[in-house]
Amino acid sequence: MTVLKALKKIFGKSEAEQLAPGSSAPVPNSDSRHHGQPAERAEPVAKPKAPAAIPEQPAAVVEAPRVEQPKAEQPRRERAPKPPVKPWKLEDFVVEPQEGKTRFHDFKLAPELMHAIQDLGFPYCTPIQAQVLGFTLAGKDAIGRAQTGTGKTAAFLISIITQLLQTPPPKERYMGEPRALIIAPTRELVVQIAKDAADLTKYTGLNVMQFVGGMDFDKQLKLLEARHCDILVATPGRLLDFNQRGEVHLDMVEVMVLDEADRMLDMGFIPQVRQIIRQTPPKNERQTLLFSATFTEDVMNLAKQWTTEPSIVEIEALSPANANVEQHVYAVAGADKYKLLYNLVTDNGWERVMVFANRKDEVRRIEERLVRDGVNAAQLSGDVPQHKRIKTLEGFREGKIRVLVATDVAGRGIHIDGISHVINFTLPEVPDDYVHRIGRTGRAGADGVSISFAGEDDSYQLPAIETLLGHKISCEMPPTELLRPVVRQRPA
Repeated sequence: MTVLKALKKIFGKSEAEQLAPGSSAPVPNSDSRHHGQPAERAEPVAKPKAPAAIPEQPAAVVEAPRVEQPKAEQPRRERAPKPPVKPWKLEDFVVEPQEGKTRFHDFKLAPELMHAIQDLGFPYCTPIQAQVLGFTLAGKDAIGRAQTGTGKTAAFLISIITQLLQTPPPKERYMGEPRALIIAPTRELVVQIAKDAADLTKYTGLNVMQFVGGMDFDKQLKLLEARHCDILVATPGRLLDFNQRGEVHLDMVEVMVLDEADRMLDMGFIPQVRQIIRQTPPKNERQTLLFSATFTEDVMNLAKQWTTEPSIVEIEALSPANANVEQHVYAVAGADKYKLLYNLVTDNGWERVMVFANRKDEVRRIEERLVRDGVNAAQLSGDVPQHKRIKTLEGFREGKIRVLVATDVAGRGIHIDGISHVINFTLPEVPDDYVHRIGRTGRAGADGVSISFAGEDDSYQLPAIETLLGHKISCEMPPTELLRPVVRQRPA
């Protein structure tokens, strides 16, 4: 019994030590205990690390599920009905008859066309319009000569639009088959004619397109493939590109117009124009109109080849130059020309001025110096990319550009109202170019001023210009204060 008590005491102590926290005593084998065998020594058990103290977390707040309340219906805010657009009627375009003036009402024009004419503010025809429309609206060919800025463009556009509205288009035609074709020598002139055509056709549903070199060919092609072309305005070279690639077909041309024909002859475009005309219907199956500010014997011979019994309209002027333009010539040394130009523009506060020079490098230098001296100026020459030229013209038209410096070729097709002054930085080598230069001002009956700088290198051009004008132009010395040095503006 004593042994039994001792054994119980030993085993009881062992179990108590095993249960005690932190005890590292070996754990007896249960099988050994069961069979009464002494326990094998167990592997020491690693002492567990005390767990790090965990800060008490606030009890989680369980949100009650949201119950969406039905929104109270708010009364709808009804839009105010747009006022009904009053349909336009010819009676809305009131122009009183005046002796010696021809109204557009005097011709049988479509209401859609008359609506556009009213929007443009044309109450009466110019002399070239009044005479030409009398022939062309009857379907006759015509050759028209008049000064620049007298409305030649509107004359042939009104004829074209009237013809296309009166004659329904063919039931089957390709996208690239224009019904009317207008050829002009310069990109600027093409852009201007196309803009005027778009203004006059905006109520008619007729499509106007323009093709000029220097602009993305594929972009122009996509426009051609997107819709039918009714009126196409193009330069000869780009038109031939489209024609030779089979993108434009000229076999359905009903009306063909050659604008600035004398310029096309001077620029060597006549061979290309011949190629184009051969693609159109015979001259007795189309109406052909030819316009220019001046006509030479060569141009008249070409016109007779391309037209059928044309009516010749010539608006004679007392002077080849626009009588509304006041002309001045300053005798000035070449080294003083820029000072005179800068001081004239800035002292007088002129806001829309055109400056002409004979060479592209001169145009670039003048523009760069004006910009450097704080004058908002831009240049227009053959070196300027076409998209930039169009943007420049729009900026000049909108009054964002104060001085536009240009060559003769680039400036020939610019028809922008409100040009107050034209300055010939160098006198032109061709007298006719002088007439076209100063014709950029004094347009649409407004008054204008031209100032020419005659230096030691170009004053010899003056006698030929005076012979063309039929009178002398007084040559004067500029006031001394206009020859003062230009003070370079320091950046702020």
